[in-house]
Amino acid sequence: MQKTKELSVKPSFLHTVKKHWILLLMLLPALAYVVIFSYIPMTGIVLAFKDYQYAGGIYNSPWSGLENFNALLVAGKLGQVTRNTLLYNIAFIVLGVVFEMGSAILLNEIVFRKFKKTAQTFMFLPYFISWVVAGAIMYNVFNYERGVVNHLLTAMNLEAFDLYNTPGAWPFILVFLKLWKGTGYGSVVYLAAITGLDQEMFEAATIDGARAWQKVRYITIPSLIPTMMILVLLAVGNIFRGDFGLFYQTVKSSALLQPVTDVIDTYVFRLLINNSDVGVSAAAGLYQSVLCFITITICNRLVKKVQPDYALY
Repeated sequence: MQKTKELSVKPSFLHTVKKHWILLLMLLPALAYVVIFSYIPMTGIVLAFKDYQYAGGIYNSPWSGLENFNALLVAGKLGQVTRNTLLYNIAFIVLGVVFEMGSAILLNEIVFRKFKKTAQTFMFLPYFISWVVAGAIMYNVFNYERGVVNHLLTAMNLEAFDLYNTPGAWPFILVFLKLWKGTGYGSVVYLAAITGLDQEMFEAATIDGARAWQKVRYITIPSLIPTMMILVLLAVGNIFRGDFGLFYQTVKSSALLQPVTDVIDTYVFRLLINNSDVGVSAAAGLYQSVLCFITITICNRLVKKVQPDYALY
């Protein structure tokens, strides 16, 4: 009994540090990165409650209370950009899971090794193309006067299509561009999860007469659900953050397209660039961060109630 009681005593913090100091030392660069670039900048939150003046700086500028948040509400665009950000990210998450998981499963089913590597390489390439380049390509292809598409339409005696003056087409284009650029990169995680599965399950299913689709449906997809849930929860944590490069570089500064393409990130950027209002921009950023925090907390709690093993924390 005495021996069991001694074994149940938890080691002290200093004992743990002394025992695992090499592992903790390896963790130090990552910890320093998070503290420097994530925690220290959080002190700038006070800007959301101040009337920022360059002479006073962040901490010596006068307090303004909730006036910056009131200015956001009075502008009348906060609800619109919040809705756009939420709807676009829901589409990105849902379709991203379908295309990324589907691509990984298809790649895994390819028998010819060289073709598999080539296909994976071509799928991965768009990820390395910056949104600046992607936006320039789009503009040169769909430009109303000099675009390749309209030259072809004109050559066939068809009416030219003015994409940059057609707001209704942009939600589909932005979703397509996001999937085109991110599917290859996102499928890598699912492909790694598939290759880590126990191959004996597939061999047993083959012996039992299961076809390829049946193995995918009853073995592969259920086995990928934990990975999918973790990635979805991580994506939900940024559901109120828009991909600034996508929404700014492809749409440019077209006022006509803003009602359907403007997100919180581009709105905050324009507030800062056009009005030089640091306080209101900081208020919008804080509003965005609080929404993300609330969303990930609620979603994680719901997942924890249904399936605790899939929760992030």
